[in-house]
Amino acid sequence: MNKPKMATEKGVPSNSKVLMLLGQLERMNGEAMMRDVETARQVTAKIFHLIQTQEEQFTSILRWIEKWWNPRGSEPSFHPQLWCTLRPFVMKWRFSADPPEKSGKEVMSKGSSGMEVILASLENTRDVQTTLNILYILSELLTVGRGRRVSVFVSKGGTGILFQILISASKELPPSEELMLQLHSLLAKVGPKDRKFGVKARLSGALNATVNVTKQNLQNTKLLLPCLQVLRVYSTNSVNAISLGKNGVVELMFKIVAPYSKKNTTLLKVALDALGALLKSKTNARRAVDGGHVHVLLALYQDWHHNDARHRHMLIRKGLLVCLRNITNIKLGRKAFIDTDGMRILYNSSTECLPVRTLDPLVNTSSLIMRKCFPKNRLPLPTIKSAFHYQLPHVPAAGPVAQLYSQPPGVDDVVDESDDNEETDADTENDTENEEDDKDQGAANDDIETDLNKLHPKNNPGRPFEELRVYERFFLELSEDFQGYNFEPSKSSSTTSSSFSSTRSTRPIIVPTAQALSPKHVPIMSCQEDCSLTKGEHTVHSPSVPTTAPLTPLELDTILLTKDRDRKGEAHAALSSLTRPPAQPQMIEQELAHLLECVSLEAEDTPNKGEEVGRGGKQEGSPVNATRHIQSPLLLGGIATRRVGGGGGGGGSNWGSDCGSEGAEDEAGEGAVLEVPDTALLLPLHDPDLYVEMVKGTRSVPQYAEVAYPDYFGHIAPTFKEPLQERVYGVQRSKIFQDIERLIHPNDIVDKVVYDLDIPSCPVIEDNGESLKFNSQFESGNLRKAVQIRKYEYDLVLNSDINSNHYHQWFYFEVSGMRVGTNYRFNIINSEKSNSQFNYGMQVLMYSVQDAISGRPRWVRTGTDICYYKNHFARSSIAAGGQKGKSYYTMTFSTSFSHKDDVCYFAYHYPYTYSTLKMHLSKLEALRTPQIYLRQDVLCQTLGGNSCPLLTITAMPESNSNDYICQFRNRPLIFLSARVHPGETNASWVMKGTLEFLMGTSPLAASLREAYIFKIVPMLNPDGVVNGNHRCSLSGEDLNRQWQNPNPELHPTIYHTKSLLQYLAHIQRAPLVFCDYHGHSRKKNVFMYGCSVKETVWQSNISATSSDLQEDLGYRALPKILSQIAPAFSMASCSFVVERSKESTARVVVWREIGVQRSYTMESTLCGCDQGKYKGLQIGTRELEEMGAQFCVALLRLKRLTGMRNHQHLLDLESDIIGTQSKVVSSSPTTYVMEEDEPSFLEAIDYSAESNDEDAEPENEHGGGVQENPNHLDQLSDGETNHRD
Repeated sequence: MNKPKMATEKGVPSNSKVLMLLGQLERMNGEAMMRDVETARQVTAKIFHLIQTQEEQFTSILRWIEKWWNPRGSEPSFHPQLWCTLRPFVMKWRFSADPPEKSGKEVMSKGSSGMEVILASLENTRDVQTTLNILYILSELLTVGRGRRVSVFVSKGGTGILFQILISASKELPPSEELMLQLHSLLAKVGPKDRKFGVKARLSGALNATVNVTKQNLQNTKLLLPCLQVLRVYSTNSVNAISLGKNGVVELMFKIVAPYSKKNTTLLKVALDALGALLKSKTNARRAVDGGHVHVLLALYQDWHHNDARHRHMLIRKGLLVCLRNITNIKLGRKAFIDTDGMRILYNSSTECLPVRTLDPLVNTSSLIMRKCFPKNRLPLPTIKSAFHYQLPHVPAAGPVAQLYSQPPGVDDVVDESDDNEETDADTENDTENEEDDKDQGAANDDIETDLNKLHPKNNPGRPFEELRVYERFFLELSEDFQGYNFEPSKSSSTTSSSFSSTRSTRPIIVPTAQALSPKHVPIMSCQEDCSLTKGEHTVHSPSVPTTAPLTPLELDTILLTKDRDRKGEAHAALSSLTRPPAQPQMIEQELAHLLECVSLEAEDTPNKGEEVGRGGKQEGSPVNATRHIQSPLLLGGIATRRVGGGGGGGGSNWGSDCGSEGAEDEAGEGAVLEVPDTALLLPLHDPDLYVEMVKGTRSVPQYAEVAYPDYFGHIAPTFKEPLQERVYGVQRSKIFQDIERLIHPNDIVDKVVYDLDIPSCPVIEDNGESLKFNSQFESGNLRKAVQIRKYEYDLVLNSDINSNHYHQWFYFEVSGMRVGTNYRFNIINSEKSNSQFNYGMQVLMYSVQDAISGRPRWVRTGTDICYYKNHFARSSIAAGGQKGKSYYTMTFSTSFSHKDDVCYFAYHYPYTYSTLKMHLSKLEALRTPQIYLRQDVLCQTLGGNSCPLLTITAMPESNSNDYICQFRNRPLIFLSARVHPGETNASWVMKGTLEFLMGTSPLAASLREAYIFKIVPMLNPDGVVNGNHRCSLSGEDLNRQWQNPNPELHPTIYHTKSLLQYLAHIQRAPLVFCDYHGHSRKKNVFMYGCSVKETVWQSNISATSSDLQEDLGYRALPKILSQIAPAFSMASCSFVVERSKESTARVVVWREIGVQRSYTMESTLCGCDQGKYKGLQIGTRELEEMGAQFCVALLRLKRLTGMRNHQHLLDLESDIIGTQSKVVSSSPTTYVMEEDEPSFLEAIDYSAESNDEDAEPENEHGGGVQENPNHLDQLSDGETNHRD
């Protein structure tokens, strides 16, 4: 049926004619229209003719009708005469427009809007030609009217009317082709704008009507195209997709898209889109697999790839890939894809597309499909449990260790290829496999605490004071009267003062029946009977750095270490000849101290028995010129020695022929010598020989017998800047393609194990010198296995935390035997987090022994082509917290080496070992002046038998008068802790900066000591640090999730630290500030997490009264001060929301149970900064230590703020320091609020977590993060878009 053609009546303005015709059509609605069919045809035909033929009039009419559809709009801005003509009609319809839910009678009543008039006419007419005329009108209006007009059409019920006409027309035999064409064309325009389009179609029966029309017109492309467009919209509804699949639409689509033909490409594109939407349903995907259509799709893709030489039909090729992607979401689809050689087909075609940048969407989608279909493998390990096992004193039945070891052998890492919980990729070109873990904001808010009873601090220690009284021994400063102490600053008093500062406990506390510790040797002043000294004689010796008084001896863990710098005798024995019988620790300690006395620190040649010592020289351009000589190797037992720079054997690291059983004596006899840079001036807290001594007192589960060279030499922060690495376009894609080549070209893969901790007798596998040599058998080392994949490529597997089967992130290992200038690729293949800062500019750290010998002992950022992405190694549901279908992630980097016969070390972050801490504490004691009150106690022994140090730092009173003693005792307490998570080494570097500042001689440091008493636990998890864990202690648990109910046997450091705080709460001396130092792997900058009732309520939907929200806002003061004085600190990244998943962390427990309002976690980035002075730079130890010092300065400023007696002084000082306007909200002198810092929303999340933070996210104490959107990343590569930390 043809569209009507009519001439315009002469003498009548066309716009007036339209108004007249619309008025006439309105009067005809109802029975009159059915009686006078011919008139209805003429009226609708005239309206359509005017719209179609007169462009100027059409524009005016559209504007006029827009006013109908926008009753509250302003008057149109066209010609005044035209407006005068239209005004009566417009005003009538404008002010009488009714809502969409009017009844049918009201729609036809006088005064309806123009659209309702047209729709009412369409619904009531039974004449096909009249219906067509109205459809023509609507088609013209909706085509030009853009999306807003379609939305109005939908709101007026137009979609339902079209479906009614479609059902009625389909019942006629044969149905009108022109009517079906116009109906489906309109539905294709309306469908995407109607959110309930699919539901309406299914309920009205329109699905089958469209399917039948499609089947009957497969050769009629004119009608087939709009039908396919409507089917495409239908299929976006999952229920409709299944229903259409049952009706054979999947098979129908394959008839349309195959075989290959360049005819009707528009039709083919729409058909592929519809097919792709249908195949999102797993049921339809199975139908496609059962019908053998995977092969058809691959063949079609090959045809289009080879014949589309000019790339004009990229959308068709993308449509075929989308179909394949959706089919391979199911296991049957992946198997069919592999069986039909899909990996090779897509790999070859993608390789050919790589040179053409515009084809990146094809390459990335192909990459996603191939990665998904890559056969899932288990890790190349006998078990995913840690290679080391520690027997706990008792295993709680409900604990993670009991669950871990209750599994039958081989069950813990079974490959799970289940379809459950698999990703459902969004239909965009930014598809990433990390999207499976994204959490929307609503899900994030579900974790916010909503119980107001839990949000108000209780200040309830929870234990009777009689149990806590034993901890009084750790707070001698609160009762010390200093009677008999000589306050005269003379040399004669230095010995006494140093002895006082060295007071410590000599054995762990046993609760609840702990006995008073008996003093050793001479009692110190009035420390009472439960204060004791370290074993050994106190010796006064000359300081190595300028100070006002002689220094105290170096001591730690009851070992007195004295070095005679004037003595140049011979050493009694080589370090490698020493052994350590567990039953004779005191004898060994004495032997070590005696040996250390004989080691000269002079920068001269020191001959050893029967050994030749080389000569040291200066290195130009190096920060260190003086050198000392040591004998290689750095070994603690009878293990075979190694040489550096000694030549022979074709490698930088030479081993005995049978891992030390033979040939050890020969290599040791060769007398390989290292020239050690003398770093005493640049590293006053570092002493290589003292470090070795400290290592000998450190207990590890693997019983490490080596010392890593970086820990021995020390680290001097480089003076040059290390910017965040820019991402090279396509780097991740190229790495993924290299991984895919392993399956396509298996003969090119070496697959040779070169290092394996699961072979404890001989982890280093000997070869002919063609492979690198690896080692991680030293304190804090973590590398379980190294497999050579290609000549210069290695897969590396990290060890799980002891008594655990996951937490893989921290690494620290040694590499030797490298070739100079060769580019090596290293792949850490069992990372667990869904994203990493390695995708956003972070680099690994490398330490070169040759550089250190040359006077540059430092860790430097290194690595190119760094990226982090999901791999083909499957995580069992047991290791993934019950989630199925999870995979590990690969962190890959490439690097080359500059020196022959070098030994290099790689680390996740700057290592800071437990022995390093002990060395630093000993050196800090040596730096103490008579004005500093320093006491080091042993808080407890860990599970592994290591001591947990507790420091007390403040200023000595000026005299023992009552006023000074009273001021001394009543100083507010600051409680600091760090390193509860071993992999967060940056926390220790921040703590080092804090300790050095506190022990410094600056006026600020002196003022700070006079203002506060500092109680510091610098390392809460020594066992985890020693054994190379990332997250847990030897109990296999995250200690920062044990604060609510710590076990004294399994979590001794947490138990006793909490007991210290409970004791302080009982005696009404709760700390002013509690801060736990952490590291954050997914966010940049340094920031804080605190606790606030008000800010938590803001982020939840709970109702609260004004009394519930009253709180002292002083908790924001310290982070605000830090944001003003510390360049790395970001106030915008701070959060003060309390979450349910964090209720057992230190921050929340200390706030809730101890009543410390200023209870914080301070997070330091592992990557770098994106704001302030260090924007665009990776963070280093200098910046971390600076942060620790700035934290101290902020505490001093906080003291000045809280010490003000009246509010005006408080406001003036705050305005002066912080530069913001504050207001007092209560009568408390410490209560103020910085208005611009009141957060209006919870900070955005940058990365997603696979489950809750406790089980599956080896991360810091808080899970939030800021969004990352680096412009330099590949826009379309998997895993290279922003995600949640």
